[in-house]
Amino acid sequence: MIDINQISILIVDDEEDIRDVLEIALKDIGYTVFLAENGEKALDLFKSEKPDIVITDIKMPVMDGIELLRRIKREKLETEVLMITGHGDMDLTISSLKNEAMDFITKPVNVDILEIAVGKAVEKIVARQKLAEYTEKLELLILEKSKLADHLSSLGLMIGTISHNIKGLLTNLDGGIYVAQSGLKSGNNKTVEEGIGLLEQAADRIKKMIMDILLYSKERKLDKTVVDTKIFIQQIKDIIKLKLKGTSIDFICNDSHSPPTLYFDREFIVAALINILDNAIDACKADAQNKEHEIRFEILKSSDQLVIHIKDNGCGMDSQTKEKIFDLFFSSKKTKGTGFGLYISNSIVKQHGGLIQVSSIKGKETEFKISLPDMA
Repeated sequence: MIDINQISILIVDDEEDIRDVLEIALKDIGYTVFLAENGEKALDLFKSEKPDIVITDIKMPVMDGIELLRRIKREKLETEVLMITGHGDMDLTISSLKNEAMDFITKPVNVDILEIAVGKAVEKIVARQKLAEYTEKLELLILEKSKLADHLSSLGLMIGTISHNIKGLLTNLDGGIYVAQSGLKSGNNKTVEEGIGLLEQAADRIKKMIMDILLYSKERKLDKTVVDTKIFIQQIKDIIKLKLKGTSIDFICNDSHSPPTLYFDREFIVAALINILDNAIDACKADAQNKEHEIRFEILKSSDQLVIHIKDNGCGMDSQTKEKIFDLFFSSKKTKGTGFGLYISNSIVKQHGGLIQVSSIKGKETEFKISLPDMA
């Protein structure tokens, strides 16, 4: 959940008195506030400070509010913009709504109405963030499911049956998104929560389906290709950036000694590394010691081996846990873990003819060393 203190608001009005009144009201609530006296200065501030919400007058010199609205939406579509209008400005109000303004406030501005309008904008931002987080998790789960979908021969299931199940799950996802979006449009928090609840249920069903498939699946033929190292590392960075959002964990990637190209099944290796990095993130979050946490990632070429190091300074593991981490359905996270992430990683690396070695010191650090045959 977003803290009000994390929300920033840009107020744009050519009248200093109005700017001052709105600034005092919003700062008293706890928002961070920026001020601009015209659209041109506001656009410069928007690009540098990236506020979550913009409150702008429509009629201003230099650049009016409608043009500012258009340019803000081109820069960052998800920014919520509230328009300040005078009585009789109905045509301008309609034009602002057509350009995706969230709402409008009439002059003279009533502080209570202002607070309600900003509150609705914040609720929409929070709901959008939750949907993005759930969507990202679901995308990763569906990615893992698709990688295992070819290994169903030992289950004796027909492809048509699996397709039917997947279609049902996707229908549930669509339903959850529709309900949540309906709640957002109407400003009904209860409906938004119902939609998110449906998404959570769908996520749990997908996770269970993946686990069932995994238990009886067979390895598929690898699709090895030459991979550009920089692009591959950037893909890892982009995924981890989303996972670390809202945490103080640093992700340090050292590519200074990486080879220019790699050779493996890209999708499988991404899935394997993300599972290990997930484990590192959880280890940092679980560490009760008051220290700055970091995860280090490095790809090296050693003789005829490609070596990937993933090291965290989280809670570490004892020897008994370390011996079991690659066992199917073993999890040290109790109800928070699925117990198949590291099993999948180990299976993928073995299928590539590689090896994972783990060293760990309880309460201090853990390092995964992934060695793969270098065929690039």
